[in-house]
Amino acid sequence: CLRDFYYDIFMCSLLCQCFYRLEVLFKNPQIHVKNPHLDTMEEDVLYHFNLGTKTHNLPEMFGDIKFVCVGGSANRMKSFAQFIQQELALPGNMDNITDICEGTDRYSMYKVYFLSVYPGMGVPSISIMLHELIKLLHHARCIDFALFRIGTSGGVGLEPGTVVVTDKEVDCFFRAQFEQVVLGKVITRSTELDVGVSKELLQCSSELDDVPTVIGNTMCTSDFYEGQGRLDGALCSFSTEDKLEYLRKAYNTGVRNIEMESTVFRAMCRVCAITAVVCVTLLNRFDGDQISTPHDVLVEYQQRPQVLVAHFIKKRLGLIRMIYFSFYFFHHIPRSLHTLN
Repeated sequence: CLRDFYYDIFMCSLLCQCFYRLEVLFKNPQIHVKNPHLDTMEEDVLYHFNLGTKTHNLPEMFGDIKFVCVGGSANRMKSFAQFIQQELALPGNMDNITDICEGTDRYSMYKVYFLSVYPGMGVPSISIMLHELIKLLHHARCIDFALFRIGTSGGVGLEPGTVVVTDKEVDCFFRAQFEQVVLGKVITRSTELDVGVSKELLQCSSELDDVPTVIGNTMCTSDFYEGQGRLDGALCSFSTEDKLEYLRKAYNTGVRNIEMESTVFRAMCRVCAITAVVCVTLLNRFDGDQISTPHDVLVEYQQRPQVLVAHFIKKRLGLIRMIYFSFYFFHHIPRSLHTLN
């Protein structure tokens, strides 16, 4: 009947629109590792992932990846993978999601169209993970993907629960760089960010309820206690006024949150993918150092960056617009075509 004919045309147009958006929205080239020695290796063992180029078919396992999110805790990243599976209406039982790295106790990794990875805590841990993640994406021949870090942080002059989309990652001297000692020499790498992605994430937040979001600088430190000016560690060599003076200086330079992984994350990934750090603040450091917020409230805070990134992914895939048109068609168009049978 004519009604079925129009229905088929409509559904084909939706599918074509979806595949077209997948084709054109990502413009990042294939990842380029900066290590010529890899080309001479017969096998690359990704030891901390329990994966390898000879033991696993990495292009088949990971070649379709378009989004990678790292951060949080192992349980939180598993929950995030389950949340994305539900949000994208992907097939399969989300309770059956397995840890790809279960053969090792170093990291955790879950795949449901995208990768959800737990990197450990602090610069050394996430640095090791990033070396192997970047090589994994390289060996899998992944192209046109987006890479995010989501997690919790201490806020600077913000209400608890505020999501911070990073404008610039800075070190404890407020410099947009990451320093690492290599063979006794200090190597400095830039942490400049793709501001276009930050603005896109901020726009996504305006389309959501109860996800207060700001753009600001994220300061990365090497320690949770003294390095972040906390007064409640086992050691403390400064006064309350020293702490507040440092936080005021940080705030005046644009810092809105403090954490422990962002500079190395951005420095290593800068040449590889669109990258954005998305963090949620658990407390305002001007008001105190310890986290006393009730657990159920903290869980809701921790879900906010997940909701934001999920919305970003759906928009990038064109699913937000498709869902609207699908709703309109199935609720309005059939009524106008009922006489065409």
